[in-house]
Amino acid sequence: MNGFTYDEVGATETLDLPPGYNHLRVRVPVGEGPVVFRNAADALMEFWMHRAIPVRLNASAPRARPDASVVVGLGVGPFRLNAPCRIIWTVEEERRAGWAYGTLPGHPERGEESFVVHLDDEGEVWLTVTAFSLPASRLARAAGPLVPVMQRAYARRCGAVLRRLSQAR
Repeated sequence: MNGFTYDEVGATETLDLPPGYNHLRVRVPVGEGPVVFRNAADALMEFWMHRAIPVRLNASAPRARPDASVVVGLGVGPFRLNAPCRIIWTVEEERRAGWAYGTLPGHPERGEESFVVHLDDEGEVWLTVTAFSLPASRLARAAGPLVPVMQRAYARRCGAVLRRLSQAR
């Protein structure tokens, strides 16, 4: 048993998203050039992007690596919801960097989400957030059609924060 709450572990790496889940793919411009790419890659791989959104994020490693545990805290105070995950894969190439995590027991959803920044042939830097998920808790089921809307907003917010972080460094 791998501990994940779904069977299709690693599907975001191949982009062959499994049927029967809600799918998400959001592509957001971050900036231009290799310096922006390198800054964005570091901000993504070292969790600065997530911490600046802001969500509370506790990771078992300072930099994304396979098998690192990540707990994302959503909300505030007594309304904070902890979402445990484990990083499944990472990539760090000359023009592409990122990682994906999968949900563990206690997460309100079940599925996988990846965050990949890349420098295209025109010199543009992009963040792509890809996910597949289904509700795993009563709260997520009750939120129903709001969940995909919130996921898209979260992905766009990730892009805006990464844009700011990659320019400011």
